[in-house]
Amino acid sequence: MATTWIKPIHRGASIAATLKNRTQYTKDHDKTEGGEYISAYECDVRTVDAEFLFSKTMYAQVTGRDQGKRDVVAYHIRQSFKPGEVTPKQALEIGYDLAMRWTKGKHQFIVAAHTNTNSPHTHIIFNSTDLSHSKKFRNFKWSSIALRKLSDQICLERGLSVIENPKSSKGFNRREYLGENKPSTVREQLRDLMDAAIPAGKDFDGFLAALVEAGVEIKRGKQLAFKLPSGKRFTRQDTLGDDYTVEAILERISGKRIVEPKQKSSAPIISPAESITKPSLLIDIQSKMQQGYSKGFEHWAALRNLKESAKTLVYLQEVGLDNYDDLVNAAVDSSVRFNEASAKIKVTDERLNAITALQKQISIYSKTRDTYAKYKASGWSQDFFERNRADITLHKAAKKYFDSLGYDRNNKLPSISTLKQEYAKLSAGKGKLYSEYKQLKQKMVELQTALRNVDTILGEPRQQTKTQGRDVQSL
Repeated sequence: MATTWIKPIHRGASIAATLKNRTQYTKDHDKTEGGEYISAYECDVRTVDAEFLFSKTMYAQVTGRDQGKRDVVAYHIRQSFKPGEVTPKQALEIGYDLAMRWTKGKHQFIVAAHTNTNSPHTHIIFNSTDLSHSKKFRNFKWSSIALRKLSDQICLERGLSVIENPKSSKGFNRREYLGENKPSTVREQLRDLMDAAIPAGKDFDGFLAALVEAGVEIKRGKQLAFKLPSGKRFTRQDTLGDDYTVEAILERISGKRIVEPKQKSSAPIISPAESITKPSLLIDIQSKMQQGYSKGFEHWAALRNLKESAKTLVYLQEVGLDNYDDLVNAAVDSSVRFNEASAKIKVTDERLNAITALQKQISIYSKTRDTYAKYKASGWSQDFFERNRADITLHKAAKKYFDSLGYDRNNKLPSISTLKQEYAKLSAGKGKLYSEYKQLKQKMVELQTALRNVDTILGEPRQQTKTQGRDVQSL
């Protein structure tokens, strides 16, 4: 759902007050039919704020960490639905499913379906601290997009509508989903009136006369300015764009300049059965029906599977795989190549980390060398050691680190400049490796999806093919 968003809840005056404020809003009895549409995971609805707070107290004791006012104490997710598509009970079930999948069952959460708008929508508050009290959820870049995709998947499974190409990368543009048009701005309205006035005027004065007749007020000065019939202030002509300057208007009147009318774009709302670029997995309808899905879902899923089957066959024709054995071999090969690329990236990352650690220890060793030399010259004086404990300890640790890597008089440490050159070369190579990795991953997913679909269409049992010590599912 493009109307699904996630926002971090930062610590306010106190953690307790922040949690109480947010959870009370979510549990609002006026918005949840007296509390009927509220559910929770690993906590009690009545004491959710206190239980969240307790987990944070335990987290501080276990880890010793305190981020102060920068701390994110919880996260707030809002999920909206197209009016008329879900009941409050269904909205609550979908919201609970979204929260469980998003947190992987590792965080407490509360979910409530609010019924105070045209269509039920859900609010989810989940604890940033996990159930082990040792880790926290870290919001990542483009998390809203990932959340929206997960929400879309859950909605598609239930036969609900989604937006095909939402404009908002943040994931909470409600106007797109509900089909509401954003009101035209003053400048857009003026441009529309000018577009309509141009055919009515044989010259610029005739153009202005047509505007006046339409109720537009005109003010003359260094620049012409216009005010809408119901407007409050004038808008200068030079702020309306290149197609609305005096010169451009004259060219348009004479026919030298043609301006196509701009159509306001709107995000297409698609049904779950509409196609996408690549084949998607066929739905196991029997399994879904056993889980209690409706007859309506069964009908939609059957139609969707029919389209996906056709799409799979078209895809296989496009990539030149019209033989089942060739398809199996291609899928196995794509898995092997993907695993090889993944292994190369892992080796590169390990070396990059090793270089970073070695550079750090070399720097520490160099900075503490003089102190350690003086400590040695003092005859290992305890007094000197106590005064310079930190530097001496760091120096010893660095020396121990070098010894563990096999560096000694016969195998000298590399220079910092040599390490930097190696690091730069590896980083550049990693960029190329990662580009190849992404392409191989996409290809592997496409082929594996096609294989599973063909297997389902043909009703063939799945087999396991051993490939380089890994089990690759051939479908």
